[in-house]
Parts: sequence; structure tokens; C-alpha cells
Amino acid sequence: MNEIVFHPRVLDNKDWATILFVVAFALIAFTKSVFEIRFIEFLKLIVSDKYLKIYRDSSLLLSGFTIILFFVQVVSLSFFIQLTLHHFGFVSKTDWIVFIQITTLILFFILSKFLLEKIISTSFDIEEFIELYNLQKVSYRTYIGLLILPIDVILFYNNNSSKFLILFFIATVLIINVVTYILSLKNYQNLIFGKLFYFILYLCALEIAPYYFIYYWFTKS
Repeated sequence: MNEIVFHPRVLDNKDWATILFVVAFALIAFTKSVFEIRFIEFLKLIVSDKYLKIYRDSSLLLSGFTIILFFVQVVSLSFFIQLTLHHFGFVSKTDWIVFIQITTLILFFILSKFLLEKIISTSFDIEEFIELYNLQKVSYRTYIGLLILPIDVILFYNNNSSKFLILFFIATVLIINVVTYILSLKNYQNLIFGKLFYFILYLCALEIAPYYFIYYWFTKS
């Protein structure tokens, strides 16, 4: 007589990710509806710096437009990091707890860095310059976040993504990030040369050191 053995069927829960993707795209649509003119100019950022020239007031760093798209950027970046870690076998891409941990780490890193920048810029008397510089960096990185979001959707729901495709997306994101960073420096090169010593201190303390410590912590862990 054959013995029947029942094996539990484990299904990955992707509902939480689907909800987040829908919310992210809904926020983009809402932002486009409420800030239509600004959003259209923002979409042209990859080919023109007109947006940066029009919306260069440092007070816009905490505007509704920036905050809403910042949320989308964090969601997009968190998914991208989790999907990359999943590809290399560190985590599961459907684990919502890992997603929360990554999001918390990103928010802590960004907010801590922002607070330190405020303290250092005030100490060096370059507060206005740093706020304008940060506004430009935030604009570029938010744009990158919007570009990554469709990539996240493709990678999340495609279980047969090739290694070449994953590495291609990672390389593309890194290249775009480096290019936008260089553009940020170029646009403010006159102000940077005027306060070169303080900017070098700022660069070492807040643009190089944090990423080095994260890399060191990750490789040692």
C-alpha cells in the first residue's frame, strides 16, 4: 500500500510589493496632476538644465513636490537594493521585513547626512551654497529614482532575469549617478573654487567617508 505524503505548498507573498508599486506610480500621477508645469520641466532634466535654473530656491528642498517624489525615490532605491542582494543570493526579493530594514537604513543614512551637512555648512559659513548644491543633487537623484522604478517592476516579477541584465541595470544606474554628480559639480564650479578648502572638507566628510564606511561594514558583515 502506497503511503501518501502531503507537502506544504509555500507561495511567495508579493501583495505588499504590488501595493507599494501601485502607490508609487499613483504618487507620480498625483504629482504630475498637481505640479504639472514643474513636473514637465523635471522630466526634461536629462537633456536640459532649465529645471535647475527655474527651481533653484533652497526653500524648494522641503516643498510638497520634492517630498512626494522623495518617497518614491526611497521606495524605488530600496527595491533596487533588495533585488540586487537577491540576485547575489543574500536575501529573498519577496521578504517584506528585509525591505523595511533596507528602507529604514536608507532613511537613517539620508537624514543623518542631511543633519550633518546643516551643521558643517553652518560652521563653514557655506550654508546657502550647500542648500543649493543639495537641491540640485536631490533633483538628479529623484530623477534616477523614477528611472529605476520600472526596472524594479521588471526585475521583481521576472524570475528568469539573466545575470547580464542585472549587471547591465546596476552599471547603468551607477554611470547615471556619476554623470549627474559631475554635472552638479560643474554647475557650481565658480562657487566651489571660491570656497575650495571648505568644499574639500565637506566632500571628504560627507560625500566620501559615509559611503566608504557603508562599504566597509557591508564587506565585513
